[in-house]
Amino acid sequence: MAKTARARSNQILSHLSATDFALLEPHLRTIDLPIRLQLENHNKPIKHVYFVDSGVVSVVANGLGKRSIEVGLIGSEGMTGFALIMGVSRAANESFVQIAGSARRIKAANLRHAIARSARLHRAFLEYGNSFAIQTTRTALANGRSKIEERLARWLLMAHDRVDGDEMLLTHEFLSTMLGVRRAGVTEALGTLQDAGLVGASRGMISILDRAGLEASSDGTYSP
Repeated sequence: MAKTARARSNQILSHLSATDFALLEPHLRTIDLPIRLQLENHNKPIKHVYFVDSGVVSVVANGLGKRSIEVGLIGSEGMTGFALIMGVSRAANESFVQIAGSARRIKAANLRHAIARSARLHRAFLEYGNSFAIQTTRTALANGRSKIEERLARWLLMAHDRVDGDEMLLTHEFLSTMLGVRRAGVTEALGTLQDAGLVGASRGMISILDRAGLEASSDGTYSP
């Protein structure tokens, strides 16, 4: 069954106390997140942190000349800049916009200053960082044990959780990078899901038709 579209707003910011949000608010700037916008670069200083309001950001581990692979997704539940909240200034991975949306951006220096003034604010960021770390371990487990179609079903469900509506602008090329497989493998796996009536696909657009069936096809790799 398809889900109902709903308005988005960053959940981390929404759950902060008025006092903690006041430390950030003067420095937050609302920006558009066009597709493929690079937010962080591997081993480069983090200049800004993005609190995603809509759209999807992919965190990708660089293969050092070999095939890269996605290790996590960020939507309106989260933020970039995990290294900063751990006291490190450089990004371990690359982050870029997978599905267009918007975010509130803050300079790294301003975020550090706010964290230094509020242990409660820092704790809220660390709690999200822990949730993201759990996501990455589940991704590693799925990548190591599951078939391509199961991993694709899981990825589509995770992306669907983070967008409004049931259609997502996604190319086979992008999905192959996300899953760390060849494009032909994505095409075959997507065809399997289409034949089962779980998704529809045309001209770079993927539609979720049967979410419950897609969850079953993920074979236990997906959890909300």
